Amino acid sequence: MSSDGAPSSARLSHRTCSRNRAASSCQESTVKVVFLEDVAGTAKIGDIKEVKAGFARNFLLPRRLAMPATPSVVKSAEQRAAREARLQDARDHAARAVAEKLDGVAYTLTAKAGSAGKLFGSVGTADIAEKVAATIGAEFERHNVLLHEPIKELGDYPIVVRLTKNVTATVNVSVIGEDGTTAADIKARAAGTSTRAEAEQPAEDSVEEAEETAEVEAVVEEEETDEE
Repeated sequence: MSSDGAPSSARLSHRTCSRNRAASSCQESTVKVVFLEDVAGTAKIGDIKEVKAGFARNFLLPRRLAMPATPSVVKSAEQRAAREARLQDARDHAARAVAEKLDGVAYTLTAKAGSAGKLFGSVGTADIAEKVAATIGAEFERHNVLLHEPIKELGDYPIVVRLTKNVTATVNVSVIGEDGTTAADIKARAAGTSTRAEAEQPAEDSVEEAEETAEVEAVVEEEETDEE
């Protein structure tokens, strides 16, 4: 037992075994800890949970992410969690004002693209973060641009940006070619080509039919001449 009443490392590494089982079948014991920080997928700050002793000993405790749940530690963690909640509320309040400014803002990014609209390269989070930073007048980290994969085609894309863990905004990103070509232009050209092809096909069919008719008439005339 440590001086503050917390279980010692020896206590955390304790293993319990059934008297009738071999040592290799021992199950590692658990220990109750209070979390001092958020741990993704495990707990939030202030949570009190039972975790495996090895996880606590090798990961949580050395990194000061959690401490054994003694009364004094629990009280301290609760106070810290309350302070963090107040700070988070203040951050969220400020972020909502920024979100109102950002929501619906349209950005146009140019990129070199082929005739089918495929980019030679891509537009990524850094490109969008730079635009957002210019709008809000402050640095904006690229990891807060929630883009699942780089943009590789001309087009219009709604992109979510994270301002705090609780506040986001959506901006509209249009990627156009260096010559100003848009995805709509490419679609229009494709539709126009298809329409022209459909219009030309009946004309070609008519010519072929006329030629076939002329050949048939010529054969008939020859047969009539022979009969005479």
